[in-house]
Amino acid sequence: MKLSRKPVKKARIEIIPMIDTMFFLLVFFMMATLTMTNAESMPVNLPQASGVRDTQPQVVTLTLTKENNLFYNKEPLASVAEAALRLINQNQTNQVAVVINADRSVEHGRVVELMEAIRQSGITRIAVAVDPAGSK
Repeated sequence: MKLSRKPVKKARIEIIPMIDTMFFLLVFFMMATLTMTNAESMPVNLPQASGVRDTQPQVVTLTLTKENNLFYNKEPLASVAEAALRLINQNQTNQVAVVINADRSVEHGRVVELMEAIRQSGITRIAVAVDPAGSK
């Protein structure tokens, strides 16, 4: 007696799911790049001028640690007066904005002293870094 066998199907790669995946990735990256563009204004060709300063201020970070150490962009400083001198020198060449990172255990008077030195150096853009509420 002869038994009949079913014909063996050859394995093949289905291309339709791969096309669906590639289309999904294409749409994802198109949408992601659209969210990265600045859509606040109309695009125009601006004229150039040599006497105009860059409008983006240079950001300087002053850090007060709980040990009362002062850092200027991660460089240790001896005093608030030294920070003020550096800010005066830097403010003459660029627009400067200062961000103060002060540990919560630092005395309030020390932060006010630093802010007063920044203001006396001619810098008007001062910000104090904080953690958002509920982040801990």
